[in-house]
Amino acid sequence: MSAVTKAKAVGNVGVTVAAIIATAIAALMFVPGLLGLDRYVITGGSMSGTFERGALVLERQVPISELQVGDVITYLPPADSGLTELVTHRISAIEPSPDAAGALMFQTKGDANENVDPWTFTLADTVQPRVEGWVPAVGWIFIALAEPSIRMLAIGVPAAIIALLCLRDLVRAMRRRGPSGPASVTQPALELVLAAPATP
Repeated sequence: MSAVTKAKAVGNVGVTVAAIIATAIAALMFVPGLLGLDRYVITGGSMSGTFERGALVLERQVPISELQVGDVITYLPPADSGLTELVTHRISAIEPSPDAAGALMFQTKGDANENVDPWTFTLADTVQPRVEGWVPAVGWIFIALAEPSIRMLAIGVPAAIIALLCLRDLVRAMRRRGPSGPASVTQPALELVLAAPATP
């Protein structure tokens, strides 16, 4: 196998692998939504042992009345908790709310934490995202893609490769076909003239 053939084979494998990776990432971005699932990236370690930092959790909206102790949910803690980001923790207790008739009061706990969360809360909506499954480590890809420069590279490089491959195939097809009509008969001679060095 010549060096050129080897290089082409390596290039084709590289393009195939890149296409598979890009397809997998696109599937993780769009397929959950088509299946009615929400996706969240785990950035903390409070659920370590169940899923680790960087996991991509997939959640389905369920009626609040269906939530049970042991379910893992993603929610925004109450304002007096001092937290301003979403938390993904396991429900440790559900009780009737003393402040609102028919409402439910929840308490949660991270699986890696010794104590329950020091707050209780009610859920304002009628539905709540509940964890249905997760994919380890894939969330790091989404964290990286949050950076504009990395996102541009992730989109631009594969697009440029595909454009170059299409251009290469187009040029090869035009060379194989050659010009139409009588001019094609004289094309080899023309190529010889153009390839020959100029003489005085």
